Amino acid sequence: MTGIGGVEMGAQAARSRALAVLRIRSRALAVALLPAAAAVILLVGGSTGHLPGGGWDVLRWVVSVLALCVLLAAAGVALVVARSRPAVTPTVTVAEESAPDLYRMVRDLADRLDVPAPSAIALTPDCDSWLEDRTHPAHGPPPAEKHHDDLAGPGGAAHRRSPTAPVLVIGSPFLWWMRVGELRAVLAPVVAGTGPSAQPDIAAARRFIRGLDAAVAVASAGRRDPLSRVACAGLGWASRLLLRSCRGHAAEMERGVAAAAAERAQAVDYGLRIVAQEQVGLAYAGWDRLLTRVALPAWRMGRWPSRLDVGVVAALTELSRRDRLAEGFASRLGERPACDLLEEPGVMDEAVSLLAARLFHGGPAETGADWSPVGWEEYPEEVVDRTWRTDAARLHRVLDTLGVRRAAEGTAPGTDGPTLARVLDHLTTPDAASTVPDVPGTAPDAASTAPLTAGSDAHAAAETQNGPGTPPADPDAARRPADDPGPSRPPYDDSDASRPPVDGPGVSHPAYGDPDASRPPYDDPDAPQPPYGDPGAPHPSYGDHATPVPTAPAEDDEDDLADTTARGAALAAGLTAQLAREEAEARPTGARALSSAPGPGAGPDAALWDDRALPLLPLQPPRTGREILTAHITAMVCCAAMDTAGAAPALDWLDGPSLLFDGARAADLAPSVLSLVETGDPGPLRAWMTELGIRPEKPVRLV
Repeated sequence: MTGIGGVEMGAQAARSRALAVLRIRSRALAVALLPAAAAVILLVGGSTGHLPGGGWDVLRWVVSVLALCVLLAAAGVALVVARSRPAVTPTVTVAEESAPDLYRMVRDLADRLDVPAPSAIALTPDCDSWLEDRTHPAHGPPPAEKHHDDLAGPGGAAHRRSPTAPVLVIGSPFLWWMRVGELRAVLAPVVAGTGPSAQPDIAAARRFIRGLDAAVAVASAGRRDPLSRVACAGLGWASRLLLRSCRGHAAEMERGVAAAAAERAQAVDYGLRIVAQEQVGLAYAGWDRLLTRVALPAWRMGRWPSRLDVGVVAALTELSRRDRLAEGFASRLGERPACDLLEEPGVMDEAVSLLAARLFHGGPAETGADWSPVGWEEYPEEVVDRTWRTDAARLHRVLDTLGVRRAAEGTAPGTDGPTLARVLDHLTTPDAASTVPDVPGTAPDAASTAPLTAGSDAHAAAETQNGPGTPPADPDAARRPADDPGPSRPPYDDSDASRPPVDGPGVSHPAYGDPDASRPPYDDPDAPQPPYGDPGAPHPSYGDHATPVPTAPAEDDEDDLADTTARGAALAAGLTAQLAREEAEARPTGARALSSAPGPGAGPDAALWDDRALPLLPLQPPRTGREILTAHITAMVCCAAMDTAGAAPALDWLDGPSLLFDGARAADLAPSVLSLVETGDPGPLRAWMTELGIRPEKPVRLV
């Protein structure tokens, strides 16, 4: 199947499948009219005297009522199918005055392919391109042009539907990464699809399928009224039944359209298209990496990078430098980029970047103090540094909630600030506690505990008896020798190490998250316990203990935290609960109105899609407890490195936030942190910090 013959065969196959879809619609209409036809026959038979008798009279009434109900139901379904707004991809419309060269290139391409030109062009934050029909009345199509050959009614108004070409949707990373010739080659098969789309039968079949899909969405919407629920149930049943009947034919119709378009595009830049397809895969990999590793941390901080498309070029250039499989791709950068076809690429990039933040993260549409753009040159200080210090502040807040002491015994006075040593001391698990079950009346071997700071062995022994992450009930327990059992207390059953201890009779430690419970003193009973961080900062307060912190990890995280220590599991549970509270406070109560466009001719198409279910396309599943704990410990280590060893935050285009020592990226941090989280062994992490000159006992600056 080649040449014009292949195009005709593909178009004919698509048209035959479209006719099959339309036949299903006609059969559904016939089924709806069948009771009415039977009622007409019975009524005519009674009026002419051919069907006399009481039985026929009852049957006529029953069938007539049934026919009326079926007609009303069918009319309601047909009305919903015709009037429901089909789903539309969120995009940023490119006005012709803001991209005349791009429109000219697309029209020239359509002329070479001998197909209608797309009616408009839009950008989407995705690595794909397609045609989208927006001729539904709810989408606000342009007014139909009047022609002398239009059929007019008695009032002189034209009623014939004038065909409108679909909208060409282009992935924004293509415009910035591809060259002009590569973009034209990639768009050739897409633009060629406007030819089959103009075929009346194919267009009618597509409208019917989209209407059914929209009707299913209407039926799936929540209803409180019982009558509405019954009506929606019937609408959903009928729409799904028709969709199942049309599914196979619709899929084959689209395959035929794609085959015809691809065959027609063979004559346009075929050799260049093979090379351009390699760039499509590379752009997809770079875009995904940029969103998940670079943009997502900024979105979580309330900042949205305003030049994502520029960032994907930098990320792919870096990939070309590192990966020998991508060698040679960066040499193309000397050619004219496709973004030069736009009059104001920066404005379009900003609009697409904001749309990406809304789709993939659910950010608000309006910029403000808690949601503002950030440039790449500001990213290390505004995102990386603030993210690490915010996570470190949250970590110490949760440690305060768990009642963990702030400074180890023997440290210099005035060093009760937030230190990395506090985290290491708390998470360090003695070998005996991690390998041998606790036996009541026995104390752990002091020689099995690695010496961290003065008094750390006694503190670990006291925590082993009281439970992981629990302060000693006796204020002098931290100063008592390890072999002194101290005052008698109820034994703690450590049969479930992954669950923090609960309060029981005789246990004096407060419940986690209880602001009214009395806490045991450590150093000075009258010393105030100021919260870490600035309460006036725009981020949610980390010291809000109004909501109780769960004393056990969520069920979904139990398997993930099974291999961690008991103290790590308790700390991960507290961090997870604190993050959930902050996200709930930051989440908007309702959908906000879309903001004005960042520039002329650029902005999300607010009237075409519903933003009440954001994010529509979340990038990653929710983080597990182990991932949250690992991220917070890593942030604390990075803060200590910046404040005590002269390290600096940086942006790595492929891996996101990174730590620099003397201009070189720090390595081997992740395995050391995982060793502490999973086994409670701080040895690798301490060796890593000693090599770089990081001092964990020094206080760090938090936000």
